[in-house]
Amino acid sequence: MRHGGTVGRGAARAGLAAALALAALCAAGCGVRPTSVPVDAGAAPSRMPCAVTDQSDLPPARPGVPVRIYLVCAARLHTVERAVPLPGQGASDERVALAQALVGRLGTSPSAAQRQAGLSTDVPAGLIVEGPHAGDPPGTLRLGEAPEDLPGAALAQIVCTLVEDGAADDGTAARQGRLALGGPGQTPVRDYPCDAAVKSTPGALPSASGRTSG
Repeated sequence: MRHGGTVGRGAARAGLAAALALAALCAAGCGVRPTSVPVDAGAAPSRMPCAVTDQSDLPPARPGVPVRIYLVCAARLHTVERAVPLPGQGASDERVALAQALVGRLGTSPSAAQRQAGLSTDVPAGLIVEGPHAGDPPGTLRLGEAPEDLPGAALAQIVCTLVEDGAADDGTAARQGRLALGGPGQTPVRDYPCDAAVKSTPGALPSASGRTSG
């Protein structure tokens, strides 16, 4: 009996040694380093498709300028194609009229299919867009609400939509990829960028600089 117990203990020790050796081999050869520090693998991938293939619930298309506007999905900016009304004849500033039409689109609630896909907008309805005031840098646009009072994602939606649809163009390359934007009255005018970082983290939109100069 004693001999049998010795053999059993020996087999158990051999099995434990084999298991430890296998664990060490996997850690070395499988590309996994043992660590006692918790690993943050980042946020789980979004289950939202962030794209719409069925457009049947959209209102009938109207004549206008084809544009891309930015909506929010999974905490990022995503484009959707739309058409905005052509500026009326005699419009004093077609660029401002285009900017107003774009911001108006941004302030419209997405369709049911877009909402189901996870798309939303943070831009308030009825937001007014004006041209530059006296003393503003060329190309400035002013909103009816101070930009810094808007949600960060809403500001990113506005900036990227106006920049990429040409409404931020002042005829020069001085502020390429940026928008000179102010609010009502004498609120400061600042340059706001639209780049990959803004599109991936729209809620953290910074100003590209302090007050712009003419």
